[in-house]
Amino acid sequence: MPRLLVVDLLAEREAFGKKGVEEIVRHFPGHEILLWAPHTDDCIDYQFGKRIDSPEDYDVIVITGSRRNVSQWEPWMDEVANLIRTCEVPLYGICFGHQIICKALGGDVIRAEETSAFISNVTYSDGKITKQLFTHQDHVINSGEMEVIGSAEHCEIAVCKHPTRPIKTVQFHPEAVKSVLEYSLECGDMNEEERAAFADGIQDLDVTTSLLISAIAE
Repeated sequence: MPRLLVVDLLAEREAFGKKGVEEIVRHFPGHEILLWAPHTDDCIDYQFGKRIDSPEDYDVIVITGSRRNVSQWEPWMDEVANLIRTCEVPLYGICFGHQIICKALGGDVIRAEETSAFISNVTYSDGKITKQLFTHQDHVINSGEMEVIGSAEHCEIAVCKHPTRPIKTVQFHPEAVKSVLEYSLECGDMNEEERAAFADGIQDLDVTTSLLISAIAE
């Protein structure tokens, strides 16, 4: 059975952590799920997957979003960066994952004065335009080895792929589907004002269409 390693950097959150990862792994049917949260020992019991203390054998990796900031580097991030530089399997990054992959591969990340939390258009290099959910304050300003293939009005480097390795990243949150947003409100991860910023919560691309069309296939 193939193994999916989720670098689970919201493991302490009920909605964007547990429910968000549940949405991610739904797009990897038939995979054994490994959950690695190097930033905390305070992990919610997801009631699925296997919690691990360090990366084990894996066939694909997804790095999630995080409340932490690449622009404010912490020691545990060194281990994630080493994983990024040395892995030979398909690797996908969402939000923080997008940022730390670009940073680990020679790029630069800065912190904006204000948080971006809304649904916005993403324009791809082939002319396609999609509507996606953003919530972040760090921004990639230099993608390093990664090639930029999608931009948003507020965020020039919104989607990247590696020219020779099976790596793809998105600044937006394709896993934040409407049901995850509604659960975020229900469980207290977001308040009414925060939820209202995302309007109907409907995105054009989900996890499969935004991430699993990998660098290999393009």
